[in-house]
Amino acid sequence: MPAFPISDPDDPRIAAYRHVRERDLVGREGLFVAEGEVVLRLLARSTRMETVSVLVAQKRLAGLADVLAPLHPETPVYAASQAVMDAIVGVPIHRGILALGRPRATPTAEALLADLPARALVLGLVGVANHDNMGALFRNAAAFGASAVLLDPTCCDPLYRKAIRVSVGAALTTPFARLGPDEDMISLLAAHGVAPVALSPSGTRTLADLPRAPRAGLVMGAEGPGLPDALMARAATVSIPMAPGFDSLNVAVTAGIVLHHLAFVAKPEETP
Repeated sequence: MPAFPISDPDDPRIAAYRHVRERDLVGREGLFVAEGEVVLRLLARSTRMETVSVLVAQKRLAGLADVLAPLHPETPVYAASQAVMDAIVGVPIHRGILALGRPRATPTAEALLADLPARALVLGLVGVANHDNMGALFRNAAAFGASAVLLDPTCCDPLYRKAIRVSVGAALTTPFARLGPDEDMISLLAAHGVAPVALSPSGTRTLADLPRAPRAGLVMGAEGPGLPDALMARAATVSIPMAPGFDSLNVAVTAGIVLHHLAFVAKPEETP
């Protein structure tokens, strides 16, 4: 795929790549930035996301032929020297690979759950506002085969540049939907036959005793406040045994442990 050479950091064709960090704060009007070879490879092959353009350091171009091959022939690829690329981005961009993307569609939570297979794992997130945690949660969801991720209205954007990078591209491949302000996560899960499991240090059962429902929904809250009591009252609550005197794990670590248990360890739930 031919690349358009860029020698001027003020070239209007690459305006969307300028001052990446500042634009992270103000938003990109439906676009997102993907960074690094692994993430670009996933984006280029994604059926859920569209690659709008690619900007790479000239020295990286020859080695990216197979990564760029799946792109639509009209997707512009720009190449710049490392110095020019750093000037465009506003910081040293050591990976030398950036791309602009946009979601091809934005499914509703209702539509996403309606399309679940008979056996499914769903990760539900409430109030997760840290982009590192969001990226790690999506990485765990992909690693353990979650069919969908649901976000309440207060969660941060999984398509924020840092979240995508921490997720190693899983935010581009794992289906997700954000609930509307009047949608209730527990009610929505129950309406689609998904048994909600809420994590809490005061859970009524331990993880080892948790069976696997055909459709299971792991609901996680932000570190610190956790999940609202009213939400936990309507779900099975589970705790992870820990060493004496300690009862807290990072939210992404907790999700990884429980998703692994539900995917590979838990015995099927007995039918009455």
